[in-house]
Amino acid sequence: MTVRDIQKILRADLLCEGDHLDAQVHTACGSDMMSDVLAYVKDQSVLLTGLVNAQVVRTAEMMDMLCIVFIRGKRPDDAIIRLAQQRGIAVMTSPYRMFTACGLLYENGLKGGCETDV
Repeated sequence: MTVRDIQKILRADLLCEGDHLDAQVHTACGSDMMSDVLAYVKDQSVLLTGLVNAQVVRTAEMMDMLCIVFIRGKRPDDAIIRLAQQRGIAVMTSPYRMFTACGLLYENGLKGGCETDV
């Protein structure tokens, strides 16, 4: 699945293209707690969150994530979008709630990436 596929599946508005729209992604993470993302998430490519601040972009950068999806129609301000663009991270917003967005991605083949996932 590509970042562009994720945009279609989640009916998301692309706010920032980043550098990897056609890159293959295999895993995703849904969290509003960036400390959990840093502590527990391994080898993730897409971050879904309802938290809208610059820390989300910084966390995604540290974890080598290719894309951030803001859920529930939340839209980051221009400063956050600029920061993501500078870091090459795609940013989009989806109307879906976290549970639904994660479920749709899982249903379409994206995995969570945890050691316990089968």
